[in-house]
Amino acid sequence: MDDFIAISALQHLAFCPRQFALIHVEQAWEENRFTAEGRILHERVDSGLAEQRRGTRFERGVMLESQRHRLRGKMDLLEIESGDPPRYFPVEYKRGKPKVEDWDRIQLCAQALCLEEMRQCSITEGALWYWETRRRENIAITPALREATIIAISEAHLILNSGKTPHPTANTKRCRACSLINICEPETFRKDGSRKYMEGIFNP
Repeated sequence: MDDFIAISALQHLAFCPRQFALIHVEQAWEENRFTAEGRILHERVDSGLAEQRRGTRFERGVMLESQRHRLRGKMDLLEIESGDPPRYFPVEYKRGKPKVEDWDRIQLCAQALCLEEMRQCSITEGALWYWETRRRENIAITPALREATIIAISEAHLILNSGKTPHPTANTKRCRACSLINICEPETFRKDGSRKYMEGIFNP
């Protein structure tokens, strides 16, 4: 069985484990304006060709994989500064704006983990580029961020292996921006006690 997790799925997991399960366990998807804009942005980024400028090579749409963490995916941009050893700098493009939460940073860190394994290097920094603000935010790949990312990877594997979809997030504000709100029906699920009753019968 292929137990690899898509790197981009970790952003879903960090945002809402239920959203992650609906997409990656139940294979549910519904596009809204935000997801459509994000998809178009990544298509534009991935369509670019590699180029060299002043000692730095820019590679786009780089395929990544980690056997250790069972991750697979594609990064938007990899900057490689010449040197001995060369410096690898991952860049992820996002439709929105910088966030207080680590959702996007976890995805970037997972890319760094894959790169370190594939190219036998050490990555201390990357960047997130946001469409709404049109600016780049440098992100330190700290031990704390690495730990949060590895925890997210473990949780994603646990959900996939269980095949069970978690309850809706307690943070109702996230539901309003979620493209899956009509499929998830979080308020109905929160009010409906039948699932808890049935789980009590079959799992005393």
